[in-house]
Amino acid sequence: MDKKEIERKERLAENEFKKWLDRHEIPYWYIQQDVGTFSRALKKYMSKRPDFVILIPHVGFILTDVEYKRPAEKYRVFHINEEETKQYSNLQEYFNMQVWYVFSHESYHFNTWFWIPAAKVIECGRSYRSSKTGEKYISVPIEKFIMVSVTDDIGRLLSEMPKFF
Repeated sequence: MDKKEIERKERLAENEFKKWLDRHEIPYWYIQQDVGTFSRALKKYMSKRPDFVILIPHVGFILTDVEYKRPAEKYRVFHINEEETKQYSNLQEYFNMQVWYVFSHESYHFNTWFWIPAAKVIECGRSYRSSKTGEKYISVPIEKFIMVSVTDDIGRLLSEMPKFF
């Protein structure tokens, strides 16, 4: 896929995620990804900005990076960019703000969302280097994710979170 197609697919996933949030009346802030909305000072912390702030009344918030992604065809694993994961881990280390990955894909009809904290990706995945691009990625078994159905609300995620602690 070329860069424009990847961006289109990412926007599709984000829009489907917004629909899920709206359907369940889950409050959120969508974080605009324009260059001008990112502080230059954050570059020294080597962090990356997530896509959404999900607001949970009386609890707090969850930062999420929503991606158009499906498990690898040969194995039941997700391949996650290692550099990006390190940047999200920096956000947690420097600012105590944990970021969660949320994946879905058209093959799931966006009916299942796979959730995992970025910090857990490093902990429970294995690092590899792509033979095609040379980029490092982390392979994480699908069982390590919390699967949230389109019919589930945020309570499903909250009830499963203890598996990461």
